[in-house]
Amino acid sequence: MFRKSFLSRYIGDKQFYRAVLAVAIPMIVQNGITNLVNLLDNIMVGQVSTTAMSGVSIVNQFIFIFNLLIFGAISAAGIFTAQFHGMGDVEGVRHSFRFKVLINVLSGVVGVAAFAAFDDQLIQLFLQIEGNTSELSPEEALFYGKQYLWPMLLGLIPYAISQAYASTMRETGETVIPMIASSAAVITNFVLNAVLIFGLLGAPALGVMGAAIATVTSRFVELAILVLWGHRHKEKCPYLEGAYRSLYIPRSLFRRITVKGLPLMLNEFFWAIAITLRNQSYSTCGIDVVAAQNIAVTIINLFTVVYMSLGGAVAILVGNQLGAGEIEKAKDTDRKMITFAVICAVGVGVLMIALSSVFPLVYKAPDSVRELASFMIIVTGCATPFFSYTHAAYYTLRAGGRVAVTFLFDSVYMWSVVVPTVVLLANFTGIGIHWLFIAGTFAELMKCAFGCFLMHKVNWSRCLVSEGEG
Repeated sequence: MFRKSFLSRYIGDKQFYRAVLAVAIPMIVQNGITNLVNLLDNIMVGQVSTTAMSGVSIVNQFIFIFNLLIFGAISAAGIFTAQFHGMGDVEGVRHSFRFKVLINVLSGVVGVAAFAAFDDQLIQLFLQIEGNTSELSPEEALFYGKQYLWPMLLGLIPYAISQAYASTMRETGETVIPMIASSAAVITNFVLNAVLIFGLLGAPALGVMGAAIATVTSRFVELAILVLWGHRHKEKCPYLEGAYRSLYIPRSLFRRITVKGLPLMLNEFFWAIAITLRNQSYSTCGIDVVAAQNIAVTIINLFTVVYMSLGGAVAILVGNQLGAGEIEKAKDTDRKMITFAVICAVGVGVLMIALSSVFPLVYKAPDSVRELASFMIIVTGCATPFFSYTHAAYYTLRAGGRVAVTFLFDSVYMWSVVVPTVVLLANFTGIGIHWLFIAGTFAELMKCAFGCFLMHKVNWSRCLVSEGEG
């Protein structure tokens, strides 16, 4: 009897998993293709030199901050989009879409200005030029980093706008087109990388600058597909009908999205800064660490796409049910989806550990860098099921509009536990990178217990919109 009750509480039926996979699989495919091509791009840049790969990796740390800022900007509006769609309120979806476009364009302009003004200072944060004993040159990494950064600035605003379209489509049930657009973008990126990095088909060999040009071109391809398809299929995207006739957003809705959105934007921004500062602390152990972590993270991202996508599916499915007023159904869906995500993450972690010594071999890098990358993959593989739970818990709290709690759960935890742990150990002890990486990972694992506490103590299952509000 107990076993039957347990299974019915945490394990869904076939219809449940069909609904979950209908949302999750396109996201998994989309993100999987993206990360696979990122891996191939990384290998191609690494063929220029390990130092070039390190310079590009450092710049991508800061592009990562920008991308998460965009994610935070659209997250609050996305909460309302999912719930308006669950209620069948097209006008509400249209207003939330307008909010996304406006805030993303503004964020893109600010991002371009910040990177252009502080290019040298930002890259040098990761380079220990004095006392360097590695065969890799920090000065050369700075040169390659700047060469890669400037073309990349052209792609920030197109990326920001495309995320407004893609996120709204996913939140309203259209997950295939964002997958197709992203897939076309990454294929474009991969082909142009091969041509422009190495000078194939008569093109000049541009090295890391060619990699940047390929990435920027892919951003425009993705945006073009989303915009053209969305505006030509308004029966499937009715919120785009008249979306640009005005910039009007009801004052009360604008205020509510902003109130929800500011903590989410700040959360993503401060969380990204915390991750960057953690990685910068790792880099104090030498430029070899920058190269090793770049290899490890690129491979890790390819594996963790499963639980990352399932977390996004939690926000969509649970958000739709909350908007429809199906509170108990939303709780049941959430509980079973978290269980499913963790089970999948166990398998992913085992696979990562099994292949940890194989993937680094494809890189043109010193043995010390490959061995360190393998170690980082093994440690992360062991932690993956716990990361899966915290990721799903974050999206659960966000789906119910508990933005203050998500800020506490995400950014406040990182800045009060993880960052002090890593920074203090890196700068005030003689600890090596292996134990430092373990300490940083363990500090993040403790967040799992915090998430479990919040999930049981906070009433996250709330409907935030009312009929006709849009």
